[in-house]
Amino acid sequence: MDGPASVTQCGIPPGYSFTYEYVVQQAGTFWLHGHDHHQNSDGLRTPLIVYDKNKTPVDYDEELLLGFEDWFTESFNERAKLTLDPTKPFPPPHGYGFGLINGINGNYTRPLYFRPGLTYRLRLINMSSTMWFQLSLPGHTMRVVEVDGEYTEPQEVDGIDMSPAQRYSVLVTAHSANLFNYRYNATMYAPFIPPAAGLSPRVFIGDVLYQSGAPFVEASSSIGGGNFKWANDIELHALDKQPALPVDRSIKLVLGNNLYSTGQHLDHINNITYAQPITPSLYTALSMGEMAFDPRVYGQQPHAVILKHLEVVELVVHNPNTLPHPLHLHGHSFQITEYGPTDINVPANHTALPVVKNTGVPARRDTFVVPPYRYTKIRFRADNPGSWPLHCHMDIHFVLGMALTFIEAPDVLQRTLKIPEAMLDLCRVQGIKTWGNAAGNEGLNFTGLPPAPLFVASSP
Repeated sequence: MDGPASVTQCGIPPGYSFTYEYVVQQAGTFWLHGHDHHQNSDGLRTPLIVYDKNKTPVDYDEELLLGFEDWFTESFNERAKLTLDPTKPFPPPHGYGFGLINGINGNYTRPLYFRPGLTYRLRLINMSSTMWFQLSLPGHTMRVVEVDGEYTEPQEVDGIDMSPAQRYSVLVTAHSANLFNYRYNATMYAPFIPPAAGLSPRVFIGDVLYQSGAPFVEASSSIGGGNFKWANDIELHALDKQPALPVDRSIKLVLGNNLYSTGQHLDHINNITYAQPITPSLYTALSMGEMAFDPRVYGQQPHAVILKHLEVVELVVHNPNTLPHPLHLHGHSFQITEYGPTDINVPANHTALPVVKNTGVPARRDTFVVPPYRYTKIRFRADNPGSWPLHCHMDIHFVLGMALTFIEAPDVLQRTLKIPEAMLDLCRVQGIKTWGNAAGNEGLNFTGLPPAPLFVASSP
């Protein structure tokens, strides 16, 4: 029921409906969005909040939600067509998106209403397809208590910096008197888009109202100052104090962009550029018997990596590029254990940043950023049999092919999982087979599957 087209299901056809059913085992701040043809970029997205059935492990009086989005005047397909056109210069000219907060222009978002002495849980969700968001509340202290649906030990910070798909909960205790009002700062930017007055970054100022008519305190946010502290996931600690998992298997992944035989510059992981199979990968894992352990049956471009049941996997993800990449792993939360300098294709004039490790019990989350010319290490236990994508959550990088598929415990899947008929019907009405390899055939016969583009040369 995860939803990605051609990974766990066939897409819902036009004019049809489908009911997703979940056994909810994790409370926290989430969101849902279309996962086919990059519908997220065109607005098919919304927050999803799961509340604790019992008492929450953190105390607060009320909660408020801030959902952040980028919005472009062109459709995603229009922007993708320009990016993929081999006759056009690469990279294409960047666009300047607009910023939405709770669904409307960020300059007109409804104020945050505070009452003296109360503690508020601010749920922050970046649902953008491209842009980062920063938030600060000058005159107030924020305490991080949750990242991506996982509780953390409280940590005081001055600001939150969120890549696409990341979420935070912060606690803010209102002042004891209502003599003044305040303002928050929300800044939309992308690390790879150069500054342009009024366009990048876009700064949105919102009201924090204690009392109508009270004067505003013009407190400086001091963003960029030496004493300003950003939330940093490598410094956070899991509230349940689960120690770092002992590693059974380490997998090295290298992110990049290459010129391929199609004449296009495509993104890749380990030189494989992702494309969807015809038969959803989950159905291949369920129907191919012992061959489900052979990554070839899933096709070349889905880039299948087979995981054994309950093994602890460490991903060492290198980014020898000038752009940061926010990577999201479906089906799991993982521990953030280390950041360090990559040793792959580093420019001669680049100053390497030091290795930074978690010094206690690592925080868990489901979306992590690999900064330019850095690597990031994460760990997770393969305790959720299924077909799970790992992909860049900048949508244009996903369409360019920066993704792979973890096929987790196909033997356990075949013993324990039965696909509902209503889900299989979504494939049947579209003429898509629900068995066989990536092409819907037996064995390694991939007739009907488009050929994978071939690597030509590294991009400059």
